[in-house]
This record gives sequence, C-alpha cells and structure tokens, in this order.
Amino acid sequence: MKAKFLVPLALFLVLAGFLGYGLQLNPREVPSPLVDKPAPQFRLATLAAADTALGVADMRGEVWLLNVWASWCVSCREEHPVLMELARDKVVPLVGLNYKDTRPEAIAWLEAHGDPYTASVVDADGRVGIDYGVYGVPETFLIDRQGVIRYKHIGPVTREAVRDVLLPKIAELSRAS
Repeated sequence: MKAKFLVPLALFLVLAGFLGYGLQLNPREVPSPLVDKPAPQFRLATLAAADTALGVADMRGEVWLLNVWASWCVSCREEHPVLMELARDKVVPLVGLNYKDTRPEAIAWLEAHGDPYTASVVDADGRVGIDYGVYGVPETFLIDRQGVIRYKHIGPVTREAVRDVLLPKIAELSRAS
C-alpha cells in the first residue's frame, strides 16, 4: 500500500530535481556543435556592392567576428552600440551576415544607425545561417586564423560579454600562431 504513494512521490521528486537544475542553467549558453570545428564555407555578395563577394576563405589568417544581424531584429538594436564601440577600437575585423533581409532595408538601417562592419554579406534566403546553426538573431561567432569557430555568442553582445569573454578569447587567439 505504501508503494502506491512512494512511487509517485519519488517520480515527483526526480522531476522537481531536474526542473531545479534546469532553472540554474543560462539559456544563452547553448552548446554549439560547431565550436572547435571549421567554419562553414560561404561566398556571398557584400551589402555595399552586389558585384563584390566575400567569404570565409578571404578572412583566413585573421582572427575575426561574424555577427548575424537583420534590420527587422529588435535585439540587434540593443547590441548595435556595443558593436560600434568594438569597431571603433579596431580589435578584430567584424563581418556582418545580413540574415533573411532585403538589401534596401539593411542599407537604410546601417545608414540610420551606423555601420560597424568591415564588410557585411547578404544571406537573403538564410542558407548560410542554417549552415551556422543560427536559430535567432543576433548571434556572433569568433573565428580563428585557420577558419575554426572558437566561440558562439547567442543573443545581443553586451559590454560585459565583450570585456569578460570576447576580448580575452581574441587576445588568446591573436597570440596563437
């Protein structure tokens, strides 16, 4: 008779334990299967000039950031001043991946808010974003000199994330040969 009550109680406690553990996790720290793997290759038209293309191979030999953004992205407005500061400080090249957007709207957005990007490429159909495992914008990837993704930041980049995570990782990768 006691077993009838103890089994459901035990199951409830196990489920409550999992829930409690899950609530302690940071939702921004979703492990990416691409970290420490070669960045998916792409060659896309730049936003500034449709007849000019840029790709991962063009960035080989440099530590750089790939920031996935869109003019329709509310969170991108939140991170934009931080990206402008990062670009002003010229820490690393910052390449924008304009995701599922239109060229005129993206250009107008950058003209209105400022353009932090060394270059921005157009991923109008979102295929490159899919290759990078993007499930929401903004997302930012730190890529090393050999073209390997070393870090993925999900959500808006904050000053704290730049100071505490990105700059130390960039410094470490810049020292490595």
